Amino acid sequence: MHRPKGSQGRLPPLLSVSPVAGRHSSKYRSRSPTASASKYHSKCCLPTRPPSPGPGDYLEGLSCKISVRSSKSSRTAKRHGKSQAQDWSQIVTDYLKKHEEFLEHYILENVSLDLLERLVIRKIRRQGQYAEEMAETNEVVPNLSRWKFCVHADKREMLRELTSTLFSYPNKIRVLTELANTVASAVSASDWRLHIYDADTKKLCSFGSDNENLNDFEIEDTLADYVMKTKETVRCKSTERDNRFPEGVSINIDKPVYVLCHPVLQPDEELSGVLELYKDATGVEFHEEDEEIVNSYLVWGGIALHYAELYVNMMKQRELNMFLLTVVKSIFQDMISMDTVILKIMMFARKLVSADRASLFLVDGRSSELYARIFDVSSSENEDGNINDKKEVDLRFPMGKGIAGYVAMTGESLNIPDAYNDSRFNRSVDQRTGYNTRNLLCMPIFIRGSVIGVVQMVNKSSGAFTKSDEEDFATFAIYCGLALHHAKLYDKIRRSEQKHKLALEILSYHNTCSEEELDAIKAVKMPVDEAQLQNKNFIFNRKRIIWSLCLSTIFSFFVFYRFMKIDHDSLLRFTLTVRKNYRRVPYHNWTHGFCVANSAYVVLRKSGVFKPLEELALYVACLCHDVDHRGKTNQFLKNAASPLAAIYSTSVLEHHHFNMTVSILQQDGHNIFSNLSSADYKKMLNNIKHCILATDLALFFPNKANLVTIVEEKKFDFENAEHRLLLQAITMTACDLCGSTKSWEQQKEIVKVIFEEFYDQGDIEKSQGRQPIPIMDRNRMDEQPTSQVSFLKGICIPCYELLYTLIPETKPMLDGCRENLRIWESLAAEQKKENETNDTCTEDSNDEKEKTNCSKIM
Repeated sequence: MHRPKGSQGRLPPLLSVSPVAGRHSSKYRSRSPTASASKYHSKCCLPTRPPSPGPGDYLEGLSCKISVRSSKSSRTAKRHGKSQAQDWSQIVTDYLKKHEEFLEHYILENVSLDLLERLVIRKIRRQGQYAEEMAETNEVVPNLSRWKFCVHADKREMLRELTSTLFSYPNKIRVLTELANTVASAVSASDWRLHIYDADTKKLCSFGSDNENLNDFEIEDTLADYVMKTKETVRCKSTERDNRFPEGVSINIDKPVYVLCHPVLQPDEELSGVLELYKDATGVEFHEEDEEIVNSYLVWGGIALHYAELYVNMMKQRELNMFLLTVVKSIFQDMISMDTVILKIMMFARKLVSADRASLFLVDGRSSELYARIFDVSSSENEDGNINDKKEVDLRFPMGKGIAGYVAMTGESLNIPDAYNDSRFNRSVDQRTGYNTRNLLCMPIFIRGSVIGVVQMVNKSSGAFTKSDEEDFATFAIYCGLALHHAKLYDKIRRSEQKHKLALEILSYHNTCSEEELDAIKAVKMPVDEAQLQNKNFIFNRKRIIWSLCLSTIFSFFVFYRFMKIDHDSLLRFTLTVRKNYRRVPYHNWTHGFCVANSAYVVLRKSGVFKPLEELALYVACLCHDVDHRGKTNQFLKNAASPLAAIYSTSVLEHHHFNMTVSILQQDGHNIFSNLSSADYKKMLNNIKHCILATDLALFFPNKANLVTIVEEKKFDFENAEHRLLLQAITMTACDLCGSTKSWEQQKEIVKVIFEEFYDQGDIEKSQGRQPIPIMDRNRMDEQPTSQVSFLKGICIPCYELLYTLIPETKPMLDGCRENLRIWESLAAEQKKENETNDTCTEDSNDEKEKTNCSKIM
């Protein structure tokens, strides 16, 4: 029998019909209450509306119609050879088809729920007869589940409670037990047993309807074990024996029962558990309908459980993330020592996996051993435990020995559920301490692909360590590795700092003036009169008072006494210590530092273009601008990979000179600026740094270009701080090159010592297999005049010409430089002529040799 399309598998709408009987007009055809054209409800809002018809009205009307038609039907049936029963059946069927409202009303009022459910299920079964025909026409057979259409009074409440449980307690066991209660109620089961699958142990954990843990029962070869392995649904009776599960049901039951055993599957077909439902054998057994109801509930429950587990995993991941943040904050903020970090790692590791005890072993790569200074942290320790409260040990054993040694050697994690059944476990520790080790989780800690340590956790608080514990700790171990690595670096840095402090203490003792030197200079009288020192003459003889340069420097400081008070003893200590920190190199020594400071003194005294603090900063910068100079260039230090070049990327020596100046000022009793305010002191140091860095000739050219542009545009302003800084930089270069402005006799001596320092560097470069530049090659000494002409023309003359433009009082420096240039040009010309003569002689000599050789051949 074929059904019209669109009507197959559908139930009529379940309309609510009033049970109140009453009279109404003739047709007895009831429509939806929401239909505006319904003749039964068109006057429902009137106070005098007639009552709705009841079943009696329908039956009365039906009897009238049947009595009228009975005579006609009997005559018609006789004519066509039909029985009267067949005629009546057709009449009733036709009437019900035309009056579906009556049929619906009758069913709701007179048919029981059990009968209605059986009819619906039969309807669904009959629908399967058309499955093949529907498949041929590519139409889908509706999947009508009994649980969707049965009208359990408490079904909605059960689902609501289950959903509430899922939201409040997204725990696998709690959700499955609530689901089991719901399913049992839906199929009228008297009892149930739930077997939850443990993916770690590949076993079932059983629970009863009273929430009792039934793990004491063995389920191997039982019905539950069979369903777990096959994922099939089985209906049977407890008294029946089946070869598939010879041990029968998993729970011993006194009386016979019907059993329905169904797997609980997740959407990905992964097994979550097995549900056993029981009915008393004296009652109705489980049918296919019950199986379908259980399946429908468990499908929904499996999906709900899947998302519940996703939620639980997300919450666990969130807790793990917060835990790791706490770990990182605690470890890296309190990185006081290696032992402190180890203690915190052990405490956090124990807390992460709920272990009773934790130990951390570090790898000693030199001896191939594992060692531990803090061997054990128990659950009684808190996170605020002090390292001083722990008993430190020095436990060492070879890598490869024991469980920790195996993990350190192989880099593999070990999760041992039963320690005494593992041959690698050392039982002697338990025997000595009386502690009972049940299970172990031992994992390596890596850094840069190498094992640097092993963490061993002992005795999980409940059960054995799980796969989840391993995954969580694998993430935690990354941070442990970083923490241990940085702790080691911190220890190295701390030790280096202590060594640095010790070195500074030693240097401070040897590089600062002693009290004896201070007393000695106090007793010395000024070797020259004050009038001579106040002479503002650039032509200063370095040799004449070289032995009293310190006193001359001290006197120059007193010139600046008019605007600030300088402690006399501090000034003496500072000057003597600066002199002591100049190395004994040919040129960049204390004498050079004093000469540069003296030139600055004359410029400042004659011009008066700078402010008092700027004058003092410039003078101190000139005095200290080459302190601790090594007699080598910046490029040499970079090529030699000097520690100084590693510290300072640019202006290597100049930065070092400034830092040496600051370190001298910071020595006890050396701070000549102690009377300055904090703001003035900071400004003073900034000006000194600016002036010392300006002595790097690499910075001279951009400084000169900027200042030339400003001067040519006639925009220079002495009140502009930036303009004054540029002028200070040019002044520093001019004072640093003051040797080129001295008299010829001094100039010649200065050049001699400069080149001696250059040649020393060239000799070192040759010994290292490098070719020095010409001015540093001792084999090219004859090129000195030419190199000096280039130096004076390219650097000195432009510098002094620019300085003279802004400070006319510096003209003697420009004149002296020009005079020396003239002499060097003359010497260069003579040297060139001599070289040409030598070249000619060499060529003639070579010609004579060739002629002689030819004559010998002839």
